[in-house]
Amino acid sequence: MDGGPRVPEQRRSAAPEDASDAAPAGGSDLRFSVLGPVRAWRGGEPLATGSPQQRALLAALLLREGRTATAGELIDAVWGEESPQQALAALRTYASRLRKVLDPGVLVSESGGYAIRSLSPDALDLSAAESLWSDAEKARQTGDLCQARVLLNKALGLWDGEPLANVPGPYAETQRIRLEEWRLQLQETRLDMDLEQGCHAEAVSELTALTAAHPLRERLRELLMLALYRSGRQAEALAVYADTRRLLADELGVDPRPGLSELQQRILQADPALAEPSSAATEPSTTPIRPAQLPATVPDFTGRASFVSELSDVLSAASSDAGTGSVMAVSAVAGIGGVGKTTLAVHVAHASRSSFPDGQLYVDLQGAGARAAEPETVLGSFLRALGTADSAIPDSLEERAALYRSTLDGRRILVLLDNARDAAQVRPLLPGTEGCAALITGRVRMVDLAGAHLVDLDVMSPDEALLLFTRIVGEERVASERKAALDVVAACGFLPLAIRIAASRLAARRTWTVSVLAAKLADERRRLDELQAGDLAVKATFELGYGQLEPAQSRAFRLLGLADGPDISLAAAAAVLDLGVEDTEDVLESLVDTSLLESAAPGRYRYHDLVRLYARACAERDEQPPEEREAAMSRLLDFYLATAAGVYAIERPGDRTVTHLETGQYAAPEFSDASSALDWLHAEAEPLLACVQQSLVSPTLRRAVDLLLATIDLAESGAGSRRYETTAMAARDAAAAAGDTHAEARARITLAQALSQAGRFDEAHLEAKRADELTRATTDPWTSSAAPNQLGIIAICTAQYAEAEGYLLQAIDAFRADENRPGEASAVCNLSRTLASMGRSSRAIELAQRGIEIYDDLGLSVRLANARYASGIVLTQAGRLTEALEQLIEALNIFTDSRQRLWEGTTHFRIAQVHLAARKPAQAAQHAEQALAIGCIGGDWMKANALTILGKALAGLSQSDRARACWHDALAIHEGSGAPEAAEVRSLLSPLAAA
Repeated sequence: MDGGPRVPEQRRSAAPEDASDAAPAGGSDLRFSVLGPVRAWRGGEPLATGSPQQRALLAALLLREGRTATAGELIDAVWGEESPQQALAALRTYASRLRKVLDPGVLVSESGGYAIRSLSPDALDLSAAESLWSDAEKARQTGDLCQARVLLNKALGLWDGEPLANVPGPYAETQRIRLEEWRLQLQETRLDMDLEQGCHAEAVSELTALTAAHPLRERLRELLMLALYRSGRQAEALAVYADTRRLLADELGVDPRPGLSELQQRILQADPALAEPSSAATEPSTTPIRPAQLPATVPDFTGRASFVSELSDVLSAASSDAGTGSVMAVSAVAGIGGVGKTTLAVHVAHASRSSFPDGQLYVDLQGAGARAAEPETVLGSFLRALGTADSAIPDSLEERAALYRSTLDGRRILVLLDNARDAAQVRPLLPGTEGCAALITGRVRMVDLAGAHLVDLDVMSPDEALLLFTRIVGEERVASERKAALDVVAACGFLPLAIRIAASRLAARRTWTVSVLAAKLADERRRLDELQAGDLAVKATFELGYGQLEPAQSRAFRLLGLADGPDISLAAAAAVLDLGVEDTEDVLESLVDTSLLESAAPGRYRYHDLVRLYARACAERDEQPPEEREAAMSRLLDFYLATAAGVYAIERPGDRTVTHLETGQYAAPEFSDASSALDWLHAEAEPLLACVQQSLVSPTLRRAVDLLLATIDLAESGAGSRRYETTAMAARDAAAAAGDTHAEARARITLAQALSQAGRFDEAHLEAKRADELTRATTDPWTSSAAPNQLGIIAICTAQYAEAEGYLLQAIDAFRADENRPGEASAVCNLSRTLASMGRSSRAIELAQRGIEIYDDLGLSVRLANARYASGIVLTQAGRLTEALEQLIEALNIFTDSRQRLWEGTTHFRIAQVHLAARKPAQAAQHAEQALAIGCIGGDWMKANALTILGKALAGLSQSDRARACWHDALAIHEGSGAPEAAEVRSLLSPLAAA
């Protein structure tokens, strides 16, 4: 009766005019669904749609989209050739019943047939899906792939299972096939756009499931091969082709279509074009996101005409030579601090924007500070700005750099790398392809940066300096005091930053004359010694601004510069200054006005790296008494410790850990909910861990270690795992050097946790074992319980179950002695897994349930997820798969809500195990792919386990070549680490190898 789906315009033009039934206002409140069970609602209230045949009539009329269907057509639709003798009477009865359920005037009769009219445009879910599909196609044609993907996902989200579910009749069956085919087409289109935007890892999981459900659909196989190849899984991509070729030969007696065979050859040849979007990257449709990250240029930019012309010519040449095989342009501007490198670079970059229509990237590399930006962190930020999903961003620097260059290939983008440390820092950040350009600023002349156009920026000429000063202060005030103005810019050493600070101060003080400012700068005690070449000149420019500060401002400027973090929140700054939040905000905003402090975001502040160095020098020179410096940092540590302990308590109600932490002068702040507590923890991760490292000295050592202990969620979430691990190592070393066994034991346990979560179990065991030994010299109840619990976890992961049982029983006793019920529940759940692995299933299930009951009673969230996770494993090993799946799905939902990404991925792995045991290989493969895409607790070890499970699932789907590729990758990881699981993988490969 109907063809393929129609877009809304076609649907409206096809609707016949009808004057026989007026539409009441209430008709627009009705909604219907056919992309699943046939249902109806008025507002939010469901309506009764009657028997299956009555629903078949309703569906047939809805799918006619307002057109009239004759009685004969409807009888054929509902019953087909075997219609009953009273079919017409039954049809009229069904229509009468529907008319009573629906609003008046919606179901109309005309010409011996029926029609549904007067509905709102999106009253039917199919109509809404068609509209979304139409809008998505328009967005795709204009190059807005992000919007197109969003719209297609919304359209696909309208499906609720099988279309027209349980509706009888030949018409419904025909429509089911049509709608399922259309759904598949939409999925293929959306997945194709996923690959266009670099979302390879997410696509692999969905494509694995779809190819299992539709094994003969070659387009899906092609997309899967491409997704695997772009994810760095070349062997699996080739294996998909081998599996497909064998399947097509066995089932249909044909070879793969040419497109699939061509893709296999391109993968074999490692065709560089495969790393690019499949469409031409120079067309607008291939630019999903156009970054525009350049900072604002200053409105009073002055002078530098020769440098502007020189740099603009280099950038212009890079763009105009695109497509000719020319080398990417790199310009590096070097000079002393305050000479105006950034101002010049930003000005030139803005002037050249038209030459780089695909966007501009910007980063402050903080090269002059103590902690320069890591290239891998910058690459992650750039890839996200270019539209790459977080889950598709690889871990290593080399892989990120390769993906970055591939993403930029064929695009014309300008990259501004500001404040670089050296050539080594910037090399991974260079685009590497024609049509792109990199503009770099730094204090060091980068003679070792191959092919770079080097520019040495000196101070301004006297005329340029005076012109800049005049533009800021005003012509009227300078004209009458030209000599004094020349004295001012000369005293500033003709450095742009110093001139800008001096002029801004004068402009803000209408009662001052230029001569007053010149007289102030003539004071040799404040200026002459500092106004020298090199870094001393930079210091002099900051001294000028610092000397104008009020006492409260100068104190804040000095003390805030002591903190190592990349920025500082308003609340943390209030702790440093020992002031109220409102008073702190007032003084910080006044410092922002002086340009000595930057506002990184609402409520967050940061120093330019050179200003921070100067602020610290001022603190060492001017802060009296000197002990106030240590007191300020101690207050910052206390603030972080109290707040982190508050977050820990919210996440783990009843956990005695917080009572064993060192205390300071601050009470834990109140959070409105657990989500806001987690927001704080993740926002403060970098400053907080920097504070830990800065505080690993007496007398703050123990508090610093406890702050690390209270923020273990940073290691578990995956967001700050690497930084957390390095900080824990520093804490261990500092405590050992100080001979503080209490702090050392705690530091080693936190380090062991971080190492375990990274899958480095041998190192973790050594740390936990040493911590366990140290507990004998302390009376610390936390280490007495945490050390054996951690040793038990490590023993489980390394299949040392007898040892694990001993450690965990010890941990349970210690937790009970400390009255730490959440800790006891943790050890009990770990013991349940141990006993299950030893074949003692009944006792294991009892213990797992006991752990859940404790957590439930305490109202815990994330820890309850851990308990359900353990229960799911135990039930899986006992063969109670339905119950296991229920527990694991509950755990997955909690981990997802709590932003525990690594636990989320690990739970997908366990769900895959359940599906595999239930002989549902397609579902197992899908969840194993999710685990690989997200990442897991256990690092490479768990990645290898996920590959093993994926291989088993693929083998169950008769994809033996791809299964073998997965097992080879898993074996390489296990053999590299000496993991015992290597033996199982070898056994899996042996029969295939023999065949």
